[in-house]
Amino acid sequence: MTARSVVDCTRCTPPGEDEAAFSARALNTMSQGLGGSQILRIAGEIKAMQAEGQDICNLTVGDFSPAEFRIPDTMAEDIAKALQDGQTNYPPAIGLPETREAVRTLYERELGLKYRTDSVIMGSGARPPIFATVALVVEPGDKMLFGIPSWNNPYYVHLAGAGAVAIATDADSNFLLTAEQIRPHLEGVTLLCLNSPLNPCGTAYSREQLADICDLILAENERRAANKQRPIMVMYDQVYWMLCFGITEHHTPVSVRPEMAPYTIFVDAISKSFAATGLRVGWAVVPPALTPRFKALIGHMGAWAPRPAQLATSALLQNPTAIREYHATMKGDVEARLNALHQGFSAMGAAGLPVQSMAPQGAIYLSVRFDILGRSHKGQTINTDEDVRSFLLKEAGLGIVPFQAFGLTEDTGWMRFSVGAVSLAAISAGLDRARAALARLS
Repeated sequence: MTARSVVDCTRCTPPGEDEAAFSARALNTMSQGLGGSQILRIAGEIKAMQAEGQDICNLTVGDFSPAEFRIPDTMAEDIAKALQDGQTNYPPAIGLPETREAVRTLYERELGLKYRTDSVIMGSGARPPIFATVALVVEPGDKMLFGIPSWNNPYYVHLAGAGAVAIATDADSNFLLTAEQIRPHLEGVTLLCLNSPLNPCGTAYSREQLADICDLILAENERRAANKQRPIMVMYDQVYWMLCFGITEHHTPVSVRPEMAPYTIFVDAISKSFAATGLRVGWAVVPPALTPRFKALIGHMGAWAPRPAQLATSALLQNPTAIREYHATMKGDVEARLNALHQGFSAMGAAGLPVQSMAPQGAIYLSVRFDILGRSHKGQTINTDEDVRSFLLKEAGLGIVPFQAFGLTEDTGWMRFSVGAVSLAAISAGLDRARAALARLS
């Protein structure tokens, strides 16, 4: 074979233009305002510190370490079998029939929601269904309403070129949107985004809280129907619904108010409930009238989950015994880590240190407030949440994410702790370092 000459493309801008100028000229207006993930930026900083040998308890990214949490054994075996059997070609763009039927069965069996199989549309994780929902419901001139802190909603509304109604929540409502907060902001809204259990806070809607919101939306949609206006659709992200703890019970808009069925689009995945983030199997459950357009967009996106992973998901979701056996260990291990953090920080607060922890209700997250704004360390004043984060990283070896990464603008001291990639031993050591660091503040 004749050796090819190499074209150096490491620097390739038109003559006289630097990269920033060429990017601004070549890409559209939307791209100019699209920011990267703050969480991934923080995670990158931590990885660099770990590479230097520093002992960091990494509680940042909402993922699972296989060293701490494995997928169900049956899934691993079924994926290996599917590969051995040559199941490596394209699946249908909207998902394998058996996987869609397994999701339909799961929702009827576990959530009491009966849908057609045709309402289930698969995707490569939850992100494509979320993107498709926003793209099909929201357009320029519309508004998308969501609470903050919340995961990624500001980015999706930006991609749609629409208006954001971002409502700041607080600890009094467990950082969950309330009907009273939503009520004054309905004008022009076509999509309401709800998430329970909530990322980043690890809290969940009660039946009463969710029912109040549903009653508000139903009344508004009745008014809009009479005026032949577009309704408010609800995107209900319940990726963490199998990870509810203690007395917390998962509720859905349709289970508390069946009349919400035409207006509710569910977004879900195996990613978190089965520590299977890398397998990329998610789905939407869509009102029947909306499925043709939803299928068309997902088909054009080509955002399907791999065939072997879909086959393994189908088998697992139709095996309630295997699910119960897996969660008997996995949920216990997640809850033990959350409780260790919560109890550790609560003990610090009881001892007079400036820290407050919110009891975990679901997901893999804990919300903790460090009331240290205005305090100083080594002659440096802690003025912002970024200062709080940096202090705890450098002085206590705790890698955490401030609520600003989830849309909050005010400095409050609230931080997200994610437990999927840490051991109990690492948490214990991190708590000891945090206690010592907080005691050194002046």
